[in-house]
Amino acid sequence: MVREHPFFRQLMSLSLPIEDYVIAGSGPMFAHGLRRDIGDIDVVAGSVAWGRALELGHPETAPLGYAQHVVLSGGTIEILDGWFGYPVDALIAEAEIIEGIRFMPLRRVLEWKLKFMDNGVGREKDWRDIEMIRQYLQ
Repeated sequence: MVREHPFFRQLMSLSLPIEDYVIAGSGPMFAHGLRRDIGDIDVVAGSVAWGRALELGHPETAPLGYAQHVVLSGGTIEILDGWFGYPVDALIAEAEIIEGIRFMPLRRVLEWKLKFMDNGVGREKDWRDIEMIRQYLQ
């Protein structure tokens, strides 16, 4: 199911080292069936995957300023060198592997979405996501 989605097919075509990144954002919710579709894929890259991303595109500061990112495939893939202050290697190490792809665990998605909301930068959809994840984890 996950690998059949066009965004994940595009991601696989980029030849990023699969052991050196983790899917964050709404991607884990999609992988667990909590979302039927997603608007993009947030890829948090370790040093080797980030090096590959730099070969594919030009880095810019991410909109919230917490990391650098390379936006590819018309905006459907965003490769980031960080994720809201979390250690990238730790995020990769704790990932859940679904269909051979590393995803941020839902408990971690819940944690950062709550922090996001506490900082006043969250969106209405984040509250809905928080409730969906809480219900799923119970």
